[in-house]
Amino acid sequence: MAGATTARDGILTHEEIQELLERGALKGRQPTVPAQVQPASLDLRLGEYAVRVRTGFLPEATTVEERLADLGLYRFDLKSGGVLERGQIYLVPLLEELALPPGVRARTNPKSTTGRLDIFTRVVTDRNGRFDEVPPGFRGRLWIEVAPRSFPIRVRTGVSLNQIRFSRGEAALDDAAVRDLHRRSPLVFGERGALPASEVRFDGEGGVFLRIRLRSDGAVGYRAKRFSGIVDLEKVGAHDPSDFWEPVTAPKGTLIVEPEEFYIFSSLEKVAVPPDHAAEMLAYDVGIGELRTNYAGFFDNGFGHGRGERSGTRAILEVRAHDVPFLVEDGQVIFRLKYFRTTGVPSVLYGDSAAGSRYADQDLALAKQFRTFGAR
Repeated sequence: MAGATTARDGILTHEEIQELLERGALKGRQPTVPAQVQPASLDLRLGEYAVRVRTGFLPEATTVEERLADLGLYRFDLKSGGVLERGQIYLVPLLEELALPPGVRARTNPKSTTGRLDIFTRVVTDRNGRFDEVPPGFRGRLWIEVAPRSFPIRVRTGVSLNQIRFSRGEAALDDAAVRDLHRRSPLVFGERGALPASEVRFDGEGGVFLRIRLRSDGAVGYRAKRFSGIVDLEKVGAHDPSDFWEPVTAPKGTLIVEPEEFYIFSSLEKVAVPPDHAAEMLAYDVGIGELRTNYAGFFDNGFGHGRGERSGTRAILEVRAHDVPFLVEDGQVIFRLKYFRTTGVPSVLYGDSAAGSRYADQDLALAKQFRTFGAR
């Protein structure tokens, strides 16, 4: 990319995302705002309407709008706000459009808040046989499939449910590289500080295995209530958590996760992402199939690290069991963190005030729309 700060392969950083905006490779139907651009990602915004659809789909050989002609049930306006009902599927055009350069590809993820609210999302593009992945050179509009699973939600044009990151070349670290990275800048921390490499469970694929925390003086997690009111995504700190969640405890360090219930837990270890790297949270395949852990989550540069002033931050785990009850134990591995190199160190890191980071020092934390339990 002409004018890029570095030719290094990897995930593009804050400055290069700004360049994409300036060159028209990324543009919005409404002007983008500075808060959208994160250290190595961009928040995408909901468009002006939503379409209730019968089923999800991949338009591998057609356009999204052509498929909607067959599968769309009704359309409604989001400019003044609208409610997406629990258990239903909606397709919403995003305000952002892409005209990617030949060597740049993109990938999308739900935002942290989206995962914590149990909102299933994935991005769909014309004539593409994969969700959430946008090939180099793609030109066109982005659409997001939205399926609230625990709570009905109120959204409005401009609300962000997911984010996009851009990369060129090979960004993923291999096993040797992530081990070396941990030696230079610790990635995993325990209660007494950085863990030695001998105590870190490397996954052999450029990431680390991490465990669930089920021992605490109070609640070890929260379970979503089956019947609740509407969560308004624009109202931060406005909702009483007891109307939507019930605390769960595990006096013996074990807990039976009930089928099709949604839980929030935290990781046993604290994790860090160095300033010149990013990470993605991936589910750990237990080889059984009953447990679904985590929506794919993206960790921007500096998460749990900042500018060297943090010694890791706990990750939040979204857990759902399928088919049968499933016993989880304190210290059990249920997810992994995969690391990627970025093209450099962005001027804004996760945790900086300019990044608007709400979860930089989190412990066991619900989405930002909820007050703390017991607070009024």
